[in-house]
Amino acid sequence: MTRLIDELRKLPGVGTRSAQRLAFHILRSPAEDAEALATAIRELKLHLRLCSVCNNITDVDPCTFCTSAVRDQRVVCVVEEPTNIATIEKTRGYNGVYHVLHGTLSPIGGVGPEQLRMANLFTRLAAVDEVILATSPTTEGEATAGYLALELRKTKPALKVTRIATGVPAGSDIEYADEVTMTRAMEGRREF
Repeated sequence: MTRLIDELRKLPGVGTRSAQRLAFHILRSPAEDAEALATAIRELKLHLRLCSVCNNITDVDPCTFCTSAVRDQRVVCVVEEPTNIATIEKTRGYNGVYHVLHGTLSPIGGVGPEQLRMANLFTRLAAVDEVILATSPTTEGEATAGYLALELRKTKPALKVTRIATGVPAGSDIEYADEVTMTRAMEGRREF
């Protein structure tokens, strides 16, 4: 039981109490449920890997985005995590390819450029016209976007480097926008 609790505590957002609850739940569950969980974890580790081109989670390498004949391979959207791709895909407004960093720069958290998966982004630049920086508008996301923009322009000066727009979300009230959000909204305004 102690070993299972220790392993569960390694999961993000799972503390000692949560790990204990999960472990006791697994203990009380039918053997088939515990076996199904173990099998799902084994199969995940056996069949899924990171794409060698973009770092997305995939069961084929390169992934379907990177090998698609209908996607614009000259436009790369850089995201923090693989889950961000689904959010962008829901819009049906983007037809380029992706690059997943698997995190953001965080000096306090001990995450520097060498901990992020960005090396293969720079090897792709010869065939790329635009890089869209789609990191979150957090302190870490902004720092990551700023660092990447600087490094990308050093590597390929003619490269178009863009940043996703930020500002007041649709459906919200300006009255509740903080000053950073409002500043970004004013800076990112466009002709109507």
